[in-house]
Amino acid sequence: MKKLFIVFVLFLILIAGGVIWWKNGVAASDPNNKSSKIFVIRSGEQFREVANDLKKQNLIKDPIVFFLLSKYRLGIDKKIEAGDFRLSPSMSAYDVATNLTHGTLDIWVTIPEGNRSDEIADTLSRKIPNYSTTWRGILDSNEGYLFPDTYLIPRDADINLIVSLMKANFNNKFAYVQSSKTSNLTDSQAVILASMIEREAKFPQDRPLVASVILNRLAQSMPLQIDATVQYVLGYQQDTKTWWKKNLTSQDLKINSPYNTRINVGLPPAPISNPGLSALQASMNPANTNYLYYCSDKTGHLHFSETLQGHNDNIVKYGC
Repeated sequence: MKKLFIVFVLFLILIAGGVIWWKNGVAASDPNNKSSKIFVIRSGEQFREVANDLKKQNLIKDPIVFFLLSKYRLGIDKKIEAGDFRLSPSMSAYDVATNLTHGTLDIWVTIPEGNRSDEIADTLSRKIPNYSTTWRGILDSNEGYLFPDTYLIPRDADINLIVSLMKANFNNKFAYVQSSKTSNLTDSQAVILASMIEREAKFPQDRPLVASVILNRLAQSMPLQIDATVQYVLGYQQDTKTWWKKNLTSQDLKINSPYNTRINVGLPPAPISNPGLSALQASMNPANTNYLYYCSDKTGHLHFSETLQGHNDNIVKYGC
């Protein structure tokens, strides 16, 4: 009986200790400190890392209690947004957790390489609360110069701020690759070329070779025959919900447009996508080859040839 009593007492002590630990953990880190600070959650950051960062910045008392509170008590761990938040040490763990699910000051927005301006507009319409349909035309007018990257954008940003962020990033990257430029292209021609390379070459090692094919064809006044330029003209495909049509028909390839490099000689009049760093580097520093043709196999790898016969052989050999 005495042992049972001791076990019971220890059990009560354990429960009391747990209650005290929990109440201490959910309480404000510093109730008297009403100052605020900006807390940033990076895109892709794990929730445990967020809890540890909050503790390091003296915004919560106990990262374990915060984790358990958010995950099992509130069920909001999956609702935590990336971005930056205004928090205070005077806030309880509950208030901190709920604030991280809404009210972000800035929003992380990722723009993939090779997106056209319309795709960027679609992304902004989903991410930025005050998106306006008028933004699309402004983005279109900057096609090719909206550098693909991950941006932390103020939730109340207007389109001029967003475009300036992306173009400033582009200018920095372009200046970097321009310092080692070997081609004779003008800046605008280099961007147009890079926009096609980005759409045509999936792997970095293929991009300088695609650049060489395009430049070799230009030198011989051959149509470039870049299918991506036709896809650009065709625009949004309602049936497949994509801006880049697959399985082009013979009628598609005849579409009347200055962008259609199947029927027109020379570069298209403007970029067809927004290229990343690798495509810009390939445009500025093309490989030195005699290639005039390439085809893509099912994995996206390209196979190059100098002659039409070699090209036809590659189509059969690699199932292009």
